Amino acid sequence: MNPYVTEARRWIGTPYLHQADTCGAGTDCLGLVRGVWRHVLGAEPEMVPPYTADWSEPSGDEVLWRAAGRWLVPQPDLSPQTGDVLLFRMRASGVAKHLGIFSGDARFIHAYTGHGVIESPLSTPWARRLVARFAFPERT
Repeated sequence: MNPYVTEARRWIGTPYLHQADTCGAGTDCLGLVRGVWRHVLGAEPEMVPPYTADWSEPSGDEVLWRAAGRWLVPQPDLSPQTGDVLLFRMRASGVAKHLGIFSGDARFIHAYTGHGVIESPLSTPWARRLVARFAFPERT
């Protein structure tokens, strides 16, 4: 089993809490990815500054996409592989501001407002929002 998916599944049921990153207590989508990173890879590579729920939509600044590109491994296409981190644009004109971890069988695990951490089908509406995918770096 993929260690990233195994750890992400352990977070299922964690309530949604903006800017949080604690399994069982509260997390948002970034906190889920950060928590999985810590469990599988160790210490996070940088401190995450405070952020608003709009992820700099008014300015159009792709803060989350750039950060993902710094620490994760960009993949050349949008065909997810088990354990990949998926980046979504929630509105066509908005910045990319939602993350999930592809769990295989056209499903992904993510922390979603009002639902907490869940495993969802990568349905057509979600697939249309997918803008990038990344692999976690190799373990050292």
